[in-house]
Amino acid sequence: MNSFVSTTMERPKALQFIQKNFEMSDDMEPVLFEIDADPRKVSFKPFADISTFSEYSSEKEVLFMLGSIFRLNQISQDIDGQISTIQMTLCSDDEHELKGLYDYMKNLYGNGETNLRSLGLVMWRMGKFDQAEKFFRRLLDSLSPKDPLLSALYQNLGLVASDKGEYDASLQWYQKSLNIKLRTRSSDYVNIGISHNSIGMVYYRKGNLFEALQSFTKAATLFEKAKDENHLTMGYVYNGIGTVYQQQKDYSNSLLFYQKSLAIYQIHLPSDHPDLGSSYNSIGAVHYSLGEDDLALEYYDRSLEIYSKSLPPQHPDIAITYENIGNVYKSKDDLKQALSYFQHAATIRHHALSSQHPITVRNDEVIQRLKDKLQKRTIQF
Repeated sequence: MNSFVSTTMERPKALQFIQKNFEMSDDMEPVLFEIDADPRKVSFKPFADISTFSEYSSEKEVLFMLGSIFRLNQISQDIDGQISTIQMTLCSDDEHELKGLYDYMKNLYGNGETNLRSLGLVMWRMGKFDQAEKFFRRLLDSLSPKDPLLSALYQNLGLVASDKGEYDASLQWYQKSLNIKLRTRSSDYVNIGISHNSIGMVYYRKGNLFEALQSFTKAATLFEKAKDENHLTMGYVYNGIGTVYQQQKDYSNSLLFYQKSLAIYQIHLPSDHPDLGSSYNSIGAVHYSLGEDDLALEYYDRSLEIYSKSLPPQHPDIAITYENIGNVYKSKDDLKQALSYFQHAATIRHHALSSQHPITVRNDEVIQRLKDKLQKRTIQF
């Protein structure tokens, strides 16, 4: 499973959710998933009963984490043929081909212990930023002013605020985290470097490229001072520097730092990790800007292969990659191939976004222009 999923131990409650959304289009049908998850039969429990943390404890909610793998047992329909039931069994962590990515996610989220911070991180990964912030703030309210967890919690709140587009608030949270680190762990260059990298990302998102580059450079200097140049976060620092140079159209330096970033990712991340897909995508984009279409396609294809394994099929990053590939084929004047990839991107965007969303509208306009050009060529021949 390529995303977190919320479930309930109460079958009637699940059926209620189906009935609320029963009016569907002709090409869709309601599905009920029945999951057999026996903690005695798996070496790691990638799920947790979060009823005690929920505002609706009667729902008896169980959350399965990113990377959960299920074996399909049976598909059946109810008597009326209106609802399909898919019965699945949770697999052990050594029973599937994505074991490397699974192990990485297991280490990232700990040994299965459920607490407010881990739940907040799970919600953040799911893209439920308001819910993540709620868990983090509930934990913050319970901590004393000198609690050692404060710095990490401020960092988490800064991350959520950044993803919500609240950049000034994000900078304030990150600065609070950094101040604690400077006061209590002034020689912990790695953690201080992580803070500067986070601050750099916010400045980049605000469009303040000069401040972003300054922060990324501070982070890189601190990792070098710690003699930890191959730390995973250094990969994200190099990636940030690469994005700044790309925005400035300094493609040679951009490519240099993207390649440095990729080399570090390859040391630390499993081969199917989506951040590797993102790295290949960025390198592909630089080659495209340099007019190196074949190299761009090579990196975009690598990115798409990873995303297809590690992300949900309707993930926006997959749509972006389809669009990028479509642009390369358009540049190569292979309009049929370009049209195919833009149509793949449109399928995702119509599902994930509204038909009126600017990105979806722009995608549809490109498709129409490609169709018009292909029709004119057919008439000419």
